[in-house]
Amino acid sequence: MLRPLYDHLLRLSAHPRAGTALAGVSFAESSVFPIPPDVMLIPMCLARPDQAYRYAFACTVASVLGGLVGYAIGAFLFEAIALPVLAAYGHADALTLFQSWFDQWGAAVILIKGLTPVPFKIVTIAAGAAHFSLPVFLVCSILTRGARFYLLAWLLRRYGPAATRLIETRLSWIAGGAAAAALLLLLAVRYA
Repeated sequence: MLRPLYDHLLRLSAHPRAGTALAGVSFAESSVFPIPPDVMLIPMCLARPDQAYRYAFACTVASVLGGLVGYAIGAFLFEAIALPVLAAYGHADALTLFQSWFDQWGAAVILIKGLTPVPFKIVTIAAGAAHFSLPVFLVCSILTRGARFYLLAWLLRRYGPAATRLIETRLSWIAGGAAAAALLLLLAVRYA
């Protein structure tokens, strides 16, 4: 079911209005859409390396704005929208887990999960449902989403197609390593 949508987004990345579509996908992925903007960001950065940082900026801004919508869905429309959306994507159980993580770890959940391939909508909706501090949520979202998209843009701009192969085959390992480093830094600061 998702493969035709994925293929459509790949084709859309070559469209003259791809930048607008990229921002739309980034916005929607943070609240309800199942496919991450990387599907468009990668081919767009490869096709126009000189525009890679502009694309990363568009992804970051749109993702954070979409994250605010996801937060609002979790905070105000939990039963009506949040549960059906997460259940449709097979993530209904993840919401409870994330809410308990917010209680225990707070901002670290956003900072770590925002870098990983975990769908950001789960983080945003759970943050709203947990009534996590909106200003902290906003700052953490800007930091983590910006880091993710700018790192991807930098890798693609610097290493081109070789980076694409690395990203496609090792993205989970790279994201996991970045998340582990962020967690270690957070623990060091918190308990130092």
